[in-house]
Amino acid sequence: MEGLSKKEIEVISYLELNEKYFFTRKEIKKFFNSIGEMNVYIHRLMKKGRIIKLNRTKYYLIPVRAYKGHWSEHPFIIIDEIFNGKNYFIGGMAAAYYWGFIEQIPTQIEVYCLNKQGRRKIFNFTMIFKRLRILNKKDFVKRKIREHSFFILSKNKVEEWLKSR
Repeated sequence: MEGLSKKEIEVISYLELNEKYFFTRKEIKKFFNSIGEMNVYIHRLMKKGRIIKLNRTKYYLIPVRAYKGHWSEHPFIIIDEIFNGKNYFIGGMAAAYYWGFIEQIPTQIEVYCLNKQGRRKIFNFTMIFKRLRILNKKDFVKRKIREHSFFILSKNKVEEWLKSR
């Protein structure tokens, strides 16, 4: 790996060998002498494009096998990791595509949650966060992709949403 220090290679190797592509600061704390040193190395790896920050404590490691640093993970898995598996659901056109109501692959994914709003682009997809006051548990269901669960608007609610448009 060109352009990486010994410590950066050590951290990346540890994460890759244990297949921890989603990791927290606590998991790599043992490689550093202080929090400040860890912050510096995390910043350097982000600048070099080796990791992506998902939320305050969670990061995504771009695998070594990524061709020229280009890599993509399923957007529903990324969204679930951003929210640590709670207080969100995927809706809009992405949910309609998932349930088979439309054939066009959506370019944006609408995420309904309690604490975020705005837009964020990770890899080659855009997430639109829409804030709700209350998440009604009857409106969404839990599904799995590649052994990773996520929450998506139920089939009935997506059908109602499409008819109202």
